[in-house]
Amino acid sequence: MTNPRQKANGASHDPLQNATSSQNSGRKLPNKRGPVMRFLTTPKGYVFCALLLLMFVASIHKTDAHGIVNVGIAVVTALLIDLLVALIQGYKRYFSDGGLVTGLIVGLILDSAAAWPMITLVTGIAVLSKHFLKVGRKPILNPAAFGLLVAVYIFHIGESWWGDLADLSGWFALLLLACGYIIVSRINKFPLVFSFLAVYFGLLLTAALLHIGNAAYSPGDALRDPIVNSALFMAFFMLTDPPTSPAKYGHQVVFGALTAVVSTAIYIAFGGLTYLLVGLLVANVAKALFIRSGDAKKRAKSSLGNSRNRVATSRN
Repeated sequence: MTNPRQKANGASHDPLQNATSSQNSGRKLPNKRGPVMRFLTTPKGYVFCALLLLMFVASIHKTDAHGIVNVGIAVVTALLIDLLVALIQGYKRYFSDGGLVTGLIVGLILDSAAAWPMITLVTGIAVLSKHFLKVGRKPILNPAAFGLLVAVYIFHIGESWWGDLADLSGWFALLLLACGYIIVSRINKFPLVFSFLAVYFGLLLTAALLHIGNAAYSPGDALRDPIVNSALFMAFFMLTDPPTSPAKYGHQVVFGALTAVVSTAIYIAFGGLTYLLVGLLVANVAKALFIRSGDAKKRAKSSLGNSRNRVATSRN
């Protein structure tokens, strides 16, 4: 006769079935998500979705609608170059999420009316920089920032930062802030972003109150649209690039503050529109030098320890 309590609890009299159920309950079910869904749930996937959203919203402005084509050209160029590098070096991973994000950023910052050969050239320089300018396996410089700086000073290509939504109503800045918050929380870079924004706006406000700065580019101009949107875009999507930014909280604060100090100093002294890129790249180089000096100290300490061990062994 069946025990009503066992029936209510769904228990089985078959010991083999119970054992199988116990084994299955302790076993992880296979991940049935496809590669696309797995990518979209990664930090790079979140960045991709956020940048894609900003692109489509920014294209509402009629002068920026052609920018979607340029973004597509930049993304395809970046993916093809990374694929070629992977084939040459024998990598098993052919899809480059880093190349995808770099292409998006380059396309969203370069002038939406730029010619496609220039888009291809700048994107190629940006992507190749991460393969040639690196410490160990990590790139030294933010690829997009490096390519965009070369675009201005070598090829004299204009940059409109149309992806920061500055051409639209000021209310769209809330969307930029929302996307940035999601990205920063996902990759755990709040100290980095907060330190940069606090020092950046603090220095600009101080300079504006003291009437310090370039006659053509006053600090007050950097506290208004469209430059504010550019600073936010750079802070959320470029400053926080995991391979080229520090992970430890203390290092993040220093990195963000250094970027802000250099950027503000260049803007106050010379003006222009590339000061954010220069500040970021200077901080990238400082981080690489810090890592290299730390590695050198570790090697020296290890060498000293080995020498002491050899001396002690010889005495014995």
